[in-house]
Amino acid sequence: MIWTVGAIAVWLVSWGVNHYIARHHPNAGWAKLLVPVLFGATLLVLWEGLVRGLNVSPVILPPPSMIAARFAQSTDLLWGDFIQTILKGALSGYVIGCGAAIVVAVLIDRSPFLQRGLLPVGNFVAALPIVGIAPILVMWFGFDWQSKAAVVVVMVFFPVLVNMVAGLAATDALQRDLMATYSASYGQALMKLRLPAAMPFLFNGLKIATTLALIGAIVAEFFGSPTRGMGFRISTAVGQLDLPLVWAEITVAALAGSGFFGGMALLEKAVTFWHPSQRAK
Repeated sequence: MIWTVGAIAVWLVSWGVNHYIARHHPNAGWAKLLVPVLFGATLLVLWEGLVRGLNVSPVILPPPSMIAARFAQSTDLLWGDFIQTILKGALSGYVIGCGAAIVVAVLIDRSPFLQRGLLPVGNFVAALPIVGIAPILVMWFGFDWQSKAAVVVVMVFFPVLVNMVAGLAATDALQRDLMATYSASYGQALMKLRLPAAMPFLFNGLKIATTLALIGAIVAEFFGSPTRGMGFRISTAVGQLDLPLVWAEITVAALAGSGFFGGMALLEKAVTFWHPSQRAK
């Protein structure tokens, strides 16, 4: 009971502090960092207090302190799974899928036939459930990281493709007429006008694809993997009722996903610094 009351008290105090900061210092740089950090730390304290105060079994929900201890004990194991799943499977599939989507988008932009024929097929494939595609690709490409990369390619290709096609069509008629007045070739118009205009759309697709890549790589490992990888570890740890290790793997995935998304957001800011959405920030 003491744990529960203490956790609730910390939550209420933290809520009041966050409310005060957000209301009186909404634009301060330190406030934008402190508020989410304080909110996240409060959630962990509340989680710890409720689990311990209500005597929840670690098999159902382990407290954060137990997860942190298991994380510290399994750093070598977690690092090996990170390399197998994130660096090999997710990252390679992300680069291949997004690169292919950009190239195909340019081809579609030049060909009305592809625009009418490929995009509907792409929408159909994008709607296919990952749990149906993953076993097939694992059988085709084997049980190592190549099959996970193939699943990631399928998942990220069409979101990036749709955004890139929309971005290439974002220029207005006056801008295109101006390039024609300068006798610009298609390649010159593409490099000087259409690709820069497509960058905000492209980065929207790339940021969406960061989370899809992690999900695809982890889920694909449920259907066949060597004795390493985050999806493999999660499935085997659940069977062994080692829930702290499962949550440790989830923590690694969450940190990797946040870092991946944040890195892409920083790259977007550097590339599209001229866009009104970036200047407003």
